[in-house]
Amino acid sequence: MSAPSRTYSALGGTNVVPAAACGHEPARFVQPWTGEPGTAGVVAVVGAGKMGLTLVGQFASHGWHVVAVDIDARVIDSINAGRSHIDEPGLDEIVSSARKAGTLRGTTDGREAAEAADVIVLIVPIMLDASGSPDYRTMDAAVEAIRPGLRPGQTVILETTLPVGDTRTRYGPRLAASGLAIDEDLFVAFSPERLYSGAALDNLALYPKLVGGLGPASTARAAAFYESVLDVEIVAMSSAEAAEFAKLAETTYRDVNIALANEFAGYAASLDLDIREVIAAANSQPYSHVHQPGIGVGGHCIPVYPRFLMAGGANLPMVALAREINDGQVAAAIRFLESELGELKGASVLVLGLTYRSGVKELAYSQGPALIQALQAAGANVHAFDPLLEDEEIRRLGAEPYRWGRELGVSAIITQTSDRRWEQLDLAWFPGLRWLLDGRNSLGAVHLSPGVSYAGIGVPVRIGR
Repeated sequence: MSAPSRTYSALGGTNVVPAAACGHEPARFVQPWTGEPGTAGVVAVVGAGKMGLTLVGQFASHGWHVVAVDIDARVIDSINAGRSHIDEPGLDEIVSSARKAGTLRGTTDGREAAEAADVIVLIVPIMLDASGSPDYRTMDAAVEAIRPGLRPGQTVILETTLPVGDTRTRYGPRLAASGLAIDEDLFVAFSPERLYSGAALDNLALYPKLVGGLGPASTARAAAFYESVLDVEIVAMSSAEAAEFAKLAETTYRDVNIALANEFAGYAASLDLDIREVIAAANSQPYSHVHQPGIGVGGHCIPVYPRFLMAGGANLPMVALAREINDGQVAAAIRFLESELGELKGASVLVLGLTYRSGVKELAYSQGPALIQALQAAGANVHAFDPLLEDEEIRRLGAEPYRWGRELGVSAIITQTSDRRWEQLDLAWFPGLRWLLDGRNSLGAVHLSPGVSYAGIGVPVRIGR
């Protein structure tokens, strides 16, 4: 077992840390690959989505022959044509180069890919079902797809975030059903992805890589693999459970921190104080890492993984309360507008930003669609604009698309992301506008037309003169 040799402070939720330079010599290709330093073999990456294809590119750039596996034939066709199907900086060039070099291919056949591979990395999504519990269908199917192709000496690594214990109790037995003894014939480990959309390749050169196996041999073999493909510190943990818990702890910490910031914002508003000033001052002390409040939490990770942590029946009231607070931010925004406008029935409202984060075309657990639904339930006519979405995509979410710069009569505007385009917002475009509700506290400097009021999250109200 080892611990990271250093940690990073991310005051207020920033993620800027120094990237590691590549120190690898060109690898010697061998088969079978047995973990010898300076060698590379064949790795199959099961799940070629945004994070999976990033791993494909990383592994290929470090001398490994890579088989990308996905159930979507269009994804595989794109990879085999030498193109990245996702918008991630630097990835298209790596995919193209690897295809030209003959070290990358794609397939929809999980068994065939497993048969060809020395290492198999699974990174397919597990989301939440209607009850808020983990929905295992995609991960179960991925494991079943590779299982018939397993053979002695292989390493299977789960990078998909899992509830604590799932690597050992849910997937270990399924992999062992191939007739292989875990930690003797087959090396199985958990190693969580720690990537951020829009900077995924950079993240692979930033953060220590956590690895925990189903036994010491599994930990050692998985760590040897990551030593060959990553330029960061590899942290060999005591068990798969410790690695699973670490991933859930880091994401749940952020959810609880944001909930605390939202509580602070409500108190600041009651005192007519600016929470941004308070947080900046608090975070000038190095032990304070208060995040920023907002209209809600979205994305694949922060709203989801606290529920994974609770899935095993753990008694975590603070975690449950944080989810309740953050999920309640949209309803709080609706109540605020209703109190200021009298009612929303028949009012027109414009929502700016529908993806879960500005600059990332992803709607997973975004509060944008939730905001549209809540406004409609209150009787409002909803218009929306997001520079990343086409008009038809916005209509499918239930809102009428707004054409940027056009005149539109609305009673209120709500920003759900902090897109830089909002800085160009001219409130003269909106006759009859009464309220600008800034859900990300990013428009404090906007010029207010006479009679227009501005409110942020924990920010004093301003009125245009």
